[in-house]
Amino acid sequence: MTESGTGPNEQHRSAFARLGPRGGLLLGLGVALLAAIAFAGFAVSHRAAQNQLANIRPTGIPASVSTSLADTMGLSPVPQTSAPNFTLVDQHGKTLTLRSFRGRAVVLEFMDPHCVDICPIVSQEFVDAYHDLGTGARHAVFIAVNVNRYHLSVADIAAFSHEHGLDAIPSWHFFTGTQSQLAAIWHRYGVEVEAPSPTADIIHSSFVYFIDPEGQERFLANPTDDHTARGVAYLPTGSLISWGQGIALVAHYLAQ
Repeated sequence: MTESGTGPNEQHRSAFARLGPRGGLLLGLGVALLAAIAFAGFAVSHRAAQNQLANIRPTGIPASVSTSLADTMGLSPVPQTSAPNFTLVDQHGKTLTLRSFRGRAVVLEFMDPHCVDICPIVSQEFVDAYHDLGTGARHAVFIAVNVNRYHLSVADIAAFSHEHGLDAIPSWHFFTGTQSQLAAIWHRYGVEVEAPSPTADIIHSSFVYFIDPEGQERFLANPTDDHTARGVAYLPTGSLISWGQGIALVAHYLAQ
């Protein structure tokens, strides 16, 4: 039985007293050092775990697309379902259906012909992808569907195509139609569009759908952009090049 006044707490205090001020300081420093070492070990293991998570590769990504590039693109496989068909008019005034592109890989976006933000950036990525495909470009089609209900004319989409060099792509088609036609297509592809007024910016989902030659949706990518201090949208040259290469690699994979 422990005698009164010499319980565990009293014994610890007596031990510190015997060490004296200097010994107590050294012991305290030792405890602090051990705690610091333990924390450093935890931080290292936490960073290692984060790095491992960052390097996890989504199942189904084409082998030609690196994990880092897939991450940059926000690229992910989607359930193989038939891409919703549509019949619209392109920038040449020609009426076409999505189904008419069967036999080729389709890269599909949704664009605003009066956009000054991400749409011009995606346009450059499409042009880069077309050049990266080389002779394989004949097996791919690049198309966009209009999301601006205030600018539905063929002249609007033709002007945008010319301004951003998309006319350099022989298989480029920028489609438009009536507001009701377009709204139905936005809904089928899960594209959200906010158009508060003719003079306000059109806010819309920015997705790139990759559709195989059989008309099946296969992959989805999520384009992004950066902004200057003045709010001007841009992407560093390296990111633009990477995106173009990534689009080309996925289109080539689907066209094989």
